[in-house]
Amino acid sequence: MTIAHVHELHRRRLGRNLGLGAALLLFVVLVFGLTLVKVGQGDRMHANDAPGAARAVAGGQP
Repeated sequence: MTIAHVHELHRRRLGRNLGLGAALLLFVVLVFGLTLVKVGQGDRMHANDAPGAARAVAGGQP
C-alpha cells in the first residue's frame, strides 16, 4: 500500500534539503578548486619557509 497524498510539510522539507545540499556541494567544489590551484602552482611550502625562519635557524636576531 502506497501513500497517495504527499503532505505540504514534506514538500517544504524536500525543498529545504535540496537547497542545503546544493550549498554544501558548492562549498565542496570551491574548496576542491582552491586546492587544485594551490597544488597546481607547484610551490613547496615547508614549516621553515616562514618569514624570519632562516635567521632563527642561523642563530641571528629576529
